[in-house]
Amino acid sequence: MIGVKWIYNTKEDGSIQKHKARLIAKGYSQQLGVNSTDTFAPMARMETTHIVLAISAQLGLPLYQLDVKSTLLNSGLEEEVYVEQPTGYIVQGKEEKVYRLKKSLYRLKQAPRTWNSKIDGYFQSNEFERSQS
Repeated sequence: MIGVKWIYNTKEDGSIQKHKARLIAKGYSQQLGVNSTDTFAPMARMETTHIVLAISAQLGLPLYQLDVKSTLLNSGLEEEVYVEQPTGYIVQGKEEKVYRLKKSLYRLKQAPRTWNSKIDGYFQSNEFERSQS
């Protein structure tokens, strides 16, 4: 079982910014082999990034960077993950109950791997090929 906590956005002066809250997993409380079996997600090699930038600059091609917000939250989980009830939201009379996650939370160690698995499946179904590097 993994602990969770609420994170609230605030400005530097301490005032509330947008009334925005996130429920996140306490990543430090997770144990490999107990809470998850695999946490690896492949990353682009720095050499590949440099080559792409160099080719784009040499040929005068536009290059776009995408930052897909909440990508980790849109991926389902391959294994069953249970979290404790968050502080302040404990159901009276059911304090011993836990929640089963259907999708990832911020700081959940297997979230990057599950997102990579999802996007990799999309690319393969659309006939993209993985490089051998």
